[in-house]
Amino acid sequence: MHILRIGVLVLLGAWLSGCGYNRLQQQDEQVTAAWSDVLNQYQRRADLVPNLVNTVKGAVTAEKDILDSVVEARARATSIQATPELVNNPQAFQQWQAAQGELSSALARLMVVVERYPDLKSISGFNDLRAQLEGTENRIAVARKRYIDSVQTYNVTVRSFPTNLTAKVFGHDPKQNFSVENERDIARPPAVDFGQAPPATSEPEPVESAG
Repeated sequence: MHILRIGVLVLLGAWLSGCGYNRLQQQDEQVTAAWSDVLNQYQRRADLVPNLVNTVKGAVTAEKDILDSVVEARARATSIQATPELVNNPQAFQQWQAAQGELSSALARLMVVVERYPDLKSISGFNDLRAQLEGTENRIAVARKRYIDSVQTYNVTVRSFPTNLTAKVFGHDPKQNFSVENERDIARPPAVDFGQAPPATSEPEPVESAG
């Protein structure tokens, strides 16, 4: 009887391995880890926003509407509870992604505005904040790309035969992924340079015609 049990366990283990069960578990863990990194980086950015607004608002008092839009966008982005289960809820994932996109857009508009205020460079702590924000934007781009790749690999396994049968038995559904209409923005993180105004373009001098 003991030998029979061992034989059944061996056969069960071989079946689970051959049907892709172990691969599904491994890829599911990779998606979870990648998603956790995405959430951490977006939270890092959200934590920087209040410091950013408080640092620049004294120097850009004429841009109150832009500052208010950043604060409001951050409030909407952080109001959605980002949990590991979010990747299994299409509606909640889309709402979270849309809110993060609104915050990205608001920050991008603020970045354009503050370039017109070179005196910001002299404000205590501003340069350090600028470096932190730039680094966070870079880490967001890397984390998003890693998550996109992990989900694509996992979803292919879930939908492919015969692993799709194992996925159905053990409740593995395709996971939500970022939309890729802004793939170029993901691949090229936005530059965060508040203190340097864009170089002025010089117009060519008119050439006097001879005679």
